[in-house]
Amino acid sequence: MIGAVKVKEINLERGNPTVETAMKRLVNELSTAKGAGYRAVVLVHGYGSSGVGGAIKTATRSKLKENSLRGIVRDSVGGEDWMNRKKEFLAVCSQLRDYDRYVGGNQGLTVILLR
Repeated sequence: MIGAVKVKEINLERGNPTVETAMKRLVNELSTAKGAGYRAVVLVHGYGSSGVGGAIKTATRSKLKENSLRGIVRDSVGGEDWMNRKKEFLAVCSQLRDYDRYVGGNQGLTVILLR
């Protein structure tokens, strides 16, 4: 298992889904990633065209806090807070280093640590 990929990238924006469809995809993708042994997910949900954050971003951040995902999601951080929490996330999954420049400050992304 040395050198195995531990980070999965999931793009919830692909295909311009409704919020409901994106949330179903989120739960399915996170379950699949955990089952496949991934340690972390870089989730692309977009920022939204309104300038204040889109519906999928808002729904994603809310969904990640739900009790229904407690067995899957260990922790999460938005790209805008990545620099403040990067150290603790890298301690769990050092391969997130490969995404550091991509994630830092990007409000259209959320990094998720899986249980």
